[in-house]
Amino acid sequence: MSKNLFEQIGGEPAVNVAVDIFYRKVLSDDRISHFFDDVDMERQAAKQKAFLTMALGGPNKYSGADMRRGHAHLVARGLNDSHFDAVMENLAATLQELNVPPALIAQAAAICEGTRNDVLGK
Repeated sequence: MSKNLFEQIGGEPAVNVAVDIFYRKVLSDDRISHFFDDVDMERQAAKQKAFLTMALGGPNKYSGADMRRGHAHLVARGLNDSHFDAVMENLAATLQELNVPPALIAQAAAICEGTRNDVLGK
């Protein structure tokens, strides 16, 4: 049986490291860091790790709000496609930094791209 994307990337340890690096990048990105000004980043990172694990085919322990509800307050604050693009850039840069092969980065990006309309309330 072939490995799913979660396993190919390196499983839970890889997702944990990736999320930590990802949020360092996001919080230093002036285009999007302001959306996290009043966020408990430890809790946010835990939610992101659970979401990415599920989205990439790992165990589903994600219990957060659906994407549309979970981001509605950010859409009200102006969250739009340019911000989503910035998040995607930071995710790709994180995975590149971790030497994830380009084909796997493309698969992960396609999965995350599939959430765009819900995240942006479209």
